Amino acid sequence: MPERMVGKQAPRFEMDAVLANKEFGKVSLEENIKNGKWTVLFFYPMDFTFVCPTEITALSDRYDEFEDLDADVIGVSTDTIHTHLAWINTDRKNNGLGNLNYSLAADTNHTISREYGVLIEEEGIALRGLFIISPEGELMYSVVNHNNIGRDVDETLRVLQALQTGGLCPANWKPGQATL
Repeated sequence: MPERMVGKQAPRFEMDAVLANKEFGKVSLEENIKNGKWTVLFFYPMDFTFVCPTEITALSDRYDEFEDLDADVIGVSTDTIHTHLAWINTDRKNNGLGNLNYSLAADTNHTISREYGVLIEEEGIALRGLFIISPEGELMYSVVNHNNIGRDVDETLRVLQALQTGGLCPANWKPGQATL
């Protein structure tokens, strides 16, 4: 049986990435913790696919909302930084990503995907996993779904805002509503 992760310290990571400015660099959970940032870490199966660009670009198009909530978004697949850059340099109308407002990290050795429980070992790719990590490094939210289904940016923002209230949020809670 897999071990529970929510409510515990998130697995630490440092990965090579293509940064928002299209340069190669590193992303790390420690850096976000040091900077007092929330981390929205999401895994996707692979570059140059069909569902992935829809959610990657949707998150990028609304990145300023995450930034307003002191959150850093990091996308991760098991592809290389070179493949990430080629996909970013491909126009959206050609199934590319175009410019992104956050980093895409490369988990080429599958370590981080495995630690977060999203690696499909026999295929060497990740499931669609989304994790929200507090500025103290606690894993506060985790959802993993089948690769055929993209994620909802509104729901990700809603959950992030709910977590940031520090209160008890009832079913169907929306930002601005009272907590319990």
